[in-house]
Amino acid sequence: MRQDTRMEPESQGSRTVEAPPPQNPAAGDVVLHGVGHAYGQLRTLEGIELELPAQGVLGLVGPSGCGKSTLLELICGLREPSTGTVSMGGATAAEERLASCAFMPQRDLLLPWYSAIDNAALALRNQGMGRREAREAAAGLFERFGLSGFQISRPTELSGGMRQRVAFLRTLIAGKPVLALDEPFASLDAITRAEMQEWLAAALRADPRSVVLVSHDVEEALYLSDRVAVLSARPGRVVAELSAPRPRAADRDAAVTDPAFVAAREEALRALRHGSRGS
Repeated sequence: MRQDTRMEPESQGSRTVEAPPPQNPAAGDVVLHGVGHAYGQLRTLEGIELELPAQGVLGLVGPSGCGKSTLLELICGLREPSTGTVSMGGATAAEERLASCAFMPQRDLLLPWYSAIDNAALALRNQGMGRREAREAAAGLFERFGLSGFQISRPTELSGGMRQRVAFLRTLIAGKPVLALDEPFASLDAITRAEMQEWLAAALRADPRSVVLVSHDVEEALYLSDRVAVLSARPGRVVAELSAPRPRAADRDAAVTDPAFVAAREEALRALRHGSRGS
C-alpha cells in the first residue's frame, strides 16, 4: 500500500520545529595516518597522510580506480583500513566515526514513493523524531535551499538539480559534524552542475561543516574546497596537496577565471597527469 505523503495541516497553535543543530564541531577534526587498504591481494590505497580541521573542506581528486570512494568510506567508518588509523574528533572506532559522519553517495537515492519533504526529513525520522516534527523541521529549510513550493512533489517531478538539493538537505539536516560527498553532481549536465557548485558553496558558507568531497573535476574540487589532495593511480597515494586560492569570489565565474585560480588548476592537473602514470 502506498504511504500517504501529503502535508498534514498545522493547527493554529503549532510551533516551528528547528532541525537539530550540528553536533560538537570539534568532532569534525579528521586525521588519516599511514592509511592503506586492500581487497585481498589488490592494494587500493597506501600510505595516506591527511588532516582536515573542523569545518574545513577537503577535496579528493585522482584517476578512476585510485581509491577515492574507498577512502571516503574509510573516513565514514563504512570500512576499516588495512593499515594505519583514521580518527574523527579523536575517535578511531568505525562505529564512532560513522556516528559523526553523514554520507551522500553519487546517486541521490531518493525514495520514489516519498514526497520531497519526507525524503529530506528521512535522516530525522531515522534518529527517532516523529513524522510531523521531522516534516516541520525540514520545511523550515526548503526556501533557503531553493525548494519552496515543492514540498509535496515526488522525486519524478523534480529536476536533477532539485533532486540533488533534496539529497543534500537530507544529508545536512542530520546534524553530523562531518559530511562525506561522493561526486554529488557527477550525473548533472554542465550548466546545472556549475549552478549546483555555486549553490553548494553558498550552503556551506551559511552552515559550515567539515566536508570531504570526492570529485573527478579538478575545477569543482578547487572551487568548493579549502585544500585539494591529488591521488595517484592505484594504489592511491597523495602525490600533491594544494591550497585553493583565497579570497575566493562568491560568483563562480569570477572565481574560476581569477588568475590565481587558473594557476592552481593547472598545477593540480599537472599533478594529476603525473599521478595517473602510477608508480
